[in-house]
Amino acid sequence: VVQQLRHEDVLKPSYLPREGPSTRAFGRWPFVMPSGSLLSMIHIHSLLKSLIWIGFPMSLLISGCCRLPSHSTESAAPLNRVTAIMADDIHSHASPREVRTTHLDFDWSVDFERRVLSGSVEYQLHRTDLSKPLRLDIAHLNITRIEIGAGRAFEPVAINIVKDDVISGDALVVDLLADTNTVRIEYETTAEGTGFQWLEPVQTASGKHPFMFSQAQSIHARTMFPCQDSPGIRVTWTARIKVKGGLVAVMSGDRQSSTEDGVFQYVMNNAVPPYLIALAAGELEYKSLGKRTGVWAAPSVVEKAAYEFADTEQMIQTVESLYGPYRWGVFEILVLPPSFPFGGMENPTLTFATPTILAGDRSLVSLVAHELAHSWSGNLVTNATWRDFWLNEGFTVYLERRIMEALFGVERYRMEAMLGLDELVEEMHDLAPIDEVLHVDLAGRDPDEGFTNVPYEKGAAFLTLLEHTFGRERFDAFLRGYFDAHAFQSMTTAAFRVWLEAHLFAQDPQKAKMIDVDQWIEKPGLPEDCPRAVSDAFNAVDKQLEQWRTGSLTSSRLATSAWTTHEWLHFLRGLKDDRGAGDLSTLDAALHLSKSQNSEITCAWLQAAIEHDYSAADSRLSEFLTVQGRRKFLKPLYRALFEKGGARRQQALDIYDKARPLYHAISQGTLDTILGR
Repeated sequence: VVQQLRHEDVLKPSYLPREGPSTRAFGRWPFVMPSGSLLSMIHIHSLLKSLIWIGFPMSLLISGCCRLPSHSTESAAPLNRVTAIMADDIHSHASPREVRTTHLDFDWSVDFERRVLSGSVEYQLHRTDLSKPLRLDIAHLNITRIEIGAGRAFEPVAINIVKDDVISGDALVVDLLADTNTVRIEYETTAEGTGFQWLEPVQTASGKHPFMFSQAQSIHARTMFPCQDSPGIRVTWTARIKVKGGLVAVMSGDRQSSTEDGVFQYVMNNAVPPYLIALAAGELEYKSLGKRTGVWAAPSVVEKAAYEFADTEQMIQTVESLYGPYRWGVFEILVLPPSFPFGGMENPTLTFATPTILAGDRSLVSLVAHELAHSWSGNLVTNATWRDFWLNEGFTVYLERRIMEALFGVERYRMEAMLGLDELVEEMHDLAPIDEVLHVDLAGRDPDEGFTNVPYEKGAAFLTLLEHTFGRERFDAFLRGYFDAHAFQSMTTAAFRVWLEAHLFAQDPQKAKMIDVDQWIEKPGLPEDCPRAVSDAFNAVDKQLEQWRTGSLTSSRLATSAWTTHEWLHFLRGLKDDRGAGDLSTLDAALHLSKSQNSEITCAWLQAAIEHDYSAADSRLSEFLTVQGRRKFLKPLYRALFEKGGARRQQALDIYDKARPLYHAISQGTLDTILGR
């Protein structure tokens, strides 16, 4: 592990992004702590012990950490702790060890007529090499002016764009003077940028107003604004957004009061990576769910969403009882139009969510639990590069299931764990061995290619194995300490392994010998010791399925009235290849599956219909593929049609030709590959 750390150079010191009141309270001492926080001092002591333990040279740590920023801003909160990890990111042109952005001030105008976001970004800098330029990532941006300054005096400089490739975009290189600590860039977005989707009124719930939303993960922030677009580089920010027509702009930050009509102001005092900076604008209403929770949605959707998400505050309290305080102030959910490509996006303070989870019975709120869990695993402690994506998602799936177990019982936990593992095993049949590795190799590849079930479900299975091996109480304490010690930092896989060895394995070396960490993290496939849950509810479903399969139980006599969504999914996935279209006809007639409004059930049913050429479901299939753009549903359905060949393949292409303009660019890219476009 030490050799790997040295090879990856992951423990080179980083620097505090901004000097704030907490720093000055301790003079020029570089470790930033909340005032009066003895716990933070303990964490620093623990961190130093860990660095000594792996043989890290203390002189390098101290000399690096004592270089403080030259500027000071009272209004911005610094990181809660020193950030010890600055990993090299192959998907970014930035050189953060030389010049690093620490704070951004956005001044934006949303132009629905031209479909552009225009304005400026002002950057506060921390520099360790005064001879080096600022290097920013950009893609499909129109840069119109660059100014550099010391304090508030600005002067224009040349626009220097170094062309690169379609994955990483281009590098914007800004030459600096010796005393430069601020840069201002004026620009506007373009139609080719993948970070925004602009919707016509007809694509919204009311059909009256246009809508716009951003999606920056993984490296799409560089199409929204010039930035050091790496998850290992964190910034604080403020934003001023102008929107015409009485529409509302919302962002992933704290709302500030504004005296100007059509102007919205936000601030984020916790340093976050650029992919967590999010913006949406349109016809929106707000409804409170509690003292720190609420929902934003179209006026016709907001009440339905508020009912669906009523358990949100209880979810927060559950995670806090296990893994420490919620550190982001408010937790609000924005229900987006159906074209949103993901189930959810964990933008801090404002989770973006797909309307496909509004089932009417709160059966799909595990997605809310998942995005909430990111407030600890992902937003608080972030993967340093996209190779380390499992550190975000594997931890989050594990936390999500712990939330669901606490709120809805162990049987709910078991069912969701079984369904998740089933999805992983099924997907692995189509994955190359390189993509079955947790610490995935993404060299020369778009990091979006790593967004498979592997970092989610295989990562969660590894953590579940650790829990089973060391016991839940000890493992919970380990996770709590991990989140506290690395709050508002980014983490590599190698550094996590060091922490794991020091803070869990060292407590019980005999049990540690039972875990083959290399096999789990660096090798393809699922190890033999992968935990597998057993559900009594699924066993009962299997019994009925077998009776139906042998003909001893007709479709009309299936006892489904008390089934949860999870039992339905298990049943539908259990349909085997030897079941013909006649059987699906009786199922559909008895259970009205083609009329289901539950998106998860609909997708599973349509997959079975494609497999068995049940053409009576084709109209529902075409409708489902054209009214929502969630990749989770689009990928398996289009792939199933395309792989069938013949008329089914042509059916996929015909539907896609009609639906493609309605999909987000991320979904388009995925489906273009599947369909050979």
